[in-house]
Amino acid sequence: MMDNKYFFSSDEQKLLDALVRGDISFHKVGKQTNLQTAIKIRRAALEKLTGTDLDTLGQFTIDSEDASQRNIENMIGAIQIPVGVAGPVCIKGEFAKGNYYLPLATTEGALVASVNRGCSAITSSGGSTVRIFKDQMTRAPVYCLDGVKQSREFVDWIKLPEVFVKLKKKASETTRFGELTAVEPYVTGNNVYLRFCFDTKDAMGMNMVTIATQAIVDLIGDEIGIYPISLSGNMCADKKPAAINSILGRGKTVIAEVELTPEIVKNKLKTTPEAIAEVNYRKNLLGSARAVSLGFNAHAANIIAAMFIACGQDPAHVVEGSNTITTMEVTKYGSLYCSVTLPSLQIGTVGGGTKIATQNECLRILDAAGAGEIPGYNSKKLAEIIASAVLAGEISLVGAQAAGHLARAHAELGR
Repeated sequence: MMDNKYFFSSDEQKLLDALVRGDISFHKVGKQTNLQTAIKIRRAALEKLTGTDLDTLGQFTIDSEDASQRNIENMIGAIQIPVGVAGPVCIKGEFAKGNYYLPLATTEGALVASVNRGCSAITSSGGSTVRIFKDQMTRAPVYCLDGVKQSREFVDWIKLPEVFVKLKKKASETTRFGELTAVEPYVTGNNVYLRFCFDTKDAMGMNMVTIATQAIVDLIGDEIGIYPISLSGNMCADKKPAAINSILGRGKTVIAEVELTPEIVKNKLKTTPEAIAEVNYRKNLLGSARAVSLGFNAHAANIIAAMFIACGQDPAHVVEGSNTITTMEVTKYGSLYCSVTLPSLQIGTVGGGTKIATQNECLRILDAAGAGEIPGYNSKKLAEIIASAVLAGEISLVGAQAAGHLARAHAELGR
């Protein structure tokens, strides 16, 4: 039954049978037939091996040829995630200016509705003010030296201005847009970690900085005969909770703020500025401190993940995005000041999943697809939009908890 529905030729059927028997690997199928047939053969084999019908995995609109070259190996199909829209939200950034509709890809009921409510509160207050304070992608190779004496000599050499000029020039030979901006050495005994920082313009930049860092460490080896143990020593730190990213930043460090009048808090959030500020203090600040959390927020990762998936970002970098700090306080005029600080938002508008058709459409909704006319402009615009979306989500959720509406909202929406 499974073979017939795919209409395989005799040669294709032999490939399928060999794959099921384990005579060839999923990867090698792609070398013995065309891409579309390889996808179908892998899927049919997996159906036989697991006894699972995979019809819906085979129904998709994205360009499998492009995705297989850039984004995925051993492709068998595509997953579909519902996408909702929140907004518009008014943003007053340096790069994002105006009203934006937010595409959110999620399976969590009530999330889009919650962000939508926060957008309404922000827009009614004149919009969120957003600024980017830092923009750097990092890679940190680790060196094992003979002892602390050599470690100190190595660090002193790295800090020489003329050495940095050489390293910067070498890095520039590997990329048109990337630029080495700093080298930060960290020493543990006879281990030296060099945290290289790069401006990667519109790209998120992990591949870019990895290639550039390899060129740099090769130059260091040629110059002084010292070679790294690993190109990544986890001081980067990539896709892991790390205080260094919260303190020094990785990707974009961006802050969004808004001030809500008591009337808007009452009408939109059904509570008071004082109640929201207290919930934020006792929950997001004290509660997070007691838990020794790196993130002091209500659910920033929720919004970041939904925006990342919709816009073709690497979902693993939600880890660093969750470092967000949310502050809410009552002003001397009785209004509610709200802000979110995202120290390590790692995003790009070129490369990765941003060219996949569905994700590219979501970026185009935000007018942030591809490279900007000024390099780096679009990625900074996307950062300001995501920070404003996080602000909307934080305002709505903390407001719901202050008003006692959280459980009721989920119950009413059947979630």
